[in-house]
Amino acid sequence: MSSSRTQVLSKIQAGQKINRIAYQIYEDNPGEKEIILAGIAPNGFSLAKKISACLKKIAPLKTEVIEVTLEKDKPLSREIALSVPASRCTGKAVILVDDVLNSGRTLVYGLRPFLDAEAKKIRVAVLVDRSHKRFPIMPDFVGISLATTMQEHITVAEDGVYLS
Repeated sequence: MSSSRTQVLSKIQAGQKINRIAYQIYEDNPGEKEIILAGIAPNGFSLAKKISACLKKIAPLKTEVIEVTLEKDKPLSREIALSVPASRCTGKAVILVDDVLNSGRTLVYGLRPFLDAEAKKIRVAVLVDRSHKRFPIMPDFVGISLATTMQEHITVAEDGVYLS
């Protein structure tokens, strides 16, 4: 991996993508009074909070942002933790949020608590879809899709999205 970085999205462009995702989530949830934005820690949780802030400006929906914590390299090595009881998600629309979709493994395991809680529906939102899927996961809301090599790395930072 080279040490050079290429900016894929500026901070402003990333904000526009997040705003668009928020509009799509609102359009996908007609009649819902409340939705759960479940962000995979750490970056997905940060993204979920930003999506929630956009939703509060455009929609009469109540949004609750919860944190999903799991061991990304070995998801079964410890329990997948939620910042609230899983029962809070029963019968509600849940949007599982992460910054980058690479193989899909993190998102597949991140779904487990919501399946057990019998969420009304589950959708997936990502800022960057790299299309290197090894697991059967398709994001419903995508900021940008990038064709990358397996050796390249995507970094989502406060000032934008970078490819290195």
